[in-house]
Amino acid sequence: MTTKSHPNKKKLKAKSVEDRANEILTKVRPYIQMHGGDVQLLGIKRGVATLKVYGACVGCGLADITYNKLIGGLLRQDIPEIKKVVLES
Repeated sequence: MTTKSHPNKKKLKAKSVEDRANEILTKVRPYIQMHGGDVQLLGIKRGVATLKVYGACVGCGLADITYNKLIGGLLRQDIPEIKKVVLES
């Protein structure tokens, strides 16, 4: 006896680490933009997420705290594959 999957049942595709990271950045982006900045995920390799900051974030003394502690903390908490977050200027 063989079993077939239901024809209306969609196959769920696991989200990539990059997709999950971008979802988090999309949630925090409005707050960053309220302060004249923006952020982009450049990539994730060997557990290191590389972010690029734009606008008022460039050269801001609080950028390190905002990105490495707050956003980096969110990324590491929700995505265990991410061990470190670095900023590219």
